[in-house]
Amino acid sequence: MSPVAPSAGIGDEGVWFRVESGSAGSTVRRAAERLAADLGLGDRRTADLSIVVAELASNMVKHAQEGTLLLRPVRTSVQVGVELVGIDSGPGMADLAGSSRDGHSTTGTLGVGLGSIARQATWYDAHSVPGRGTVVTAQVWTGPAPEPAWAAGLTRPLTGEQVSGDGYAVRTVAGRHQVLVSDGLGHGPLAAAASQEARRAFLTGPAASPAGMVEHLHKSINHTRGAALAVAEPDAAAGVLRYAGLGNIAGSVVTESSRRGLVSLPGIAGHQRRQVREYEYPYPAGAVLVMHSDGVVDRWQAVDYPGLLGRAPLVVAATILRDSGVRRDDACVLVARVR
Repeated sequence: MSPVAPSAGIGDEGVWFRVESGSAGSTVRRAAERLAADLGLGDRRTADLSIVVAELASNMVKHAQEGTLLLRPVRTSVQVGVELVGIDSGPGMADLAGSSRDGHSTTGTLGVGLGSIARQATWYDAHSVPGRGTVVTAQVWTGPAPEPAWAAGLTRPLTGEQVSGDGYAVRTVAGRHQVLVSDGLGHGPLAAAASQEARRAFLTGPAASPAGMVEHLHKSINHTRGAALAVAEPDAAAGVLRYAGLGNIAGSVVTESSRRGLVSLPGIAGHQRRQVREYEYPYPAGAVLVMHSDGVVDRWQAVDYPGLLGRAPLVVAATILRDSGVRRDDACVLVARVR
């Protein structure tokens, strides 16, 4: 099956919903069903998606605080799907696996919510820490779940804006695993246009090194207002990570016991720069690459989230966005794990 364009109302970046009441859950469910219809998900998969949305929203209303839910399309070269990311700052769970079994309850209810989500979704992952909250991610595809993503990202616009000036992209070209994070100058549509152009140039660009790609992006977005951006290339076989950036994109190589920051040089891609430099860093087995815009405060530590680095990159990104993202700026988090 060829990928189908998403709904005109929900682009690839998705739409965030606040889920604080049953009516909000109904709104998300209807939006998910419209997106599924636009994508051609089919009646059976759409029914599965409706159950996942209903259970996820219901859990948020019953147990969570400040619950938000992201709805967006996902696609591979052969199929399409719908992705949900539920984030809350509720009491959290010490035994998430136990809470996912049917019949388990923390409030005297039947307790089938998380079990039903895991059962109806094509792919599911989650993480929870008592006192910090829970992240639940789920995908419903037209067919079997694709290979787990080695990298995933999230963006969230400044409060009051409809689009985010931050963006990210992931590609594998000529055996290179590469990721981009971009922060368009300012906010709103013009900032979003700069990041969108950087993303387009990255995805269609040559199989260059990170420094070569930053040079390519600098030339490609000179008709926009410009952006801070960085390109990283984790190379598990060589045990190194190659990195080049301009402006205030933060990057770090994280393990359970260490965290090493990555260097971006001053400048604005598309307008002003020094000579682009590429740096190499150790990339040990099990390491995770985390990159984010300045809409995310660099204050989280892996030790505060037992087991998090072993979860899917999307779960790691959502957890960092929840606890370190700020509402007064666009925010973007990208997480990659190459084995």
